[in-house]
Amino acid sequence: MSHPAGSRGVPEPRPDVDAQASARAFREHVEPQLEVLLRVAQSLTGNAADAEDLTQETLIRAYNAVGRFDGRHPRAWLLTSLRHTHLNMHRRQRPETVADWESLRRTRPAFGASAPHSAEEEVIGLELHDHLERALAELDPRFRAVLWLVDVDDLSYAEAAAALGVPVGTVMSRLSRARERVRHHLGPNILTARRLP
Repeated sequence: MSHPAGSRGVPEPRPDVDAQASARAFREHVEPQLEVLLRVAQSLTGNAADAEDLTQETLIRAYNAVGRFDGRHPRAWLLTSLRHTHLNMHRRQRPETVADWESLRRTRPAFGASAPHSAEEEVIGLELHDHLERALAELDPRFRAVLWLVDVDDLSYAEAAAALGVPVGTVMSRLSRARERVRHHLGPNILTARRLP
């Protein structure tokens, strides 16, 4: 015999209680990870506007799923969601390229940027930047992504593994190879080549 919901002492779920629990879980598990999500999104997209869109879409998905989340390893859960969202959003899009790298260098710093450097520091910085840019461009994209996530975004190996959907050992191996290739490309005298005696 079938009984309607709420009969036989089984209370019906209250939408307002579920919404409050979801909001509480979102505040507890998701909000503390916002900065990491945005940094990783920036490294995945290479563009601040796209990173914000990706983060927003990930947050919407997280809010809708937070009721089913067990509360363990929220950063890994969110980074996995971010990666899947990124793949889904860009599945049919072609990558954008920068036509004029010099235009990026001529951009003005944001309000409150640090004081200008000396001429020597500028020359060394530009030389290092050019060499580093070439070294990173020559890396396999898999190595470059791991290097960026761990060394720039300061993610742990486990967090980078979750973001990329690979085992931790793969992250460690790729990171080691990426660092070695960058060191080899830069060479031992990159910073001292132009310094005055």
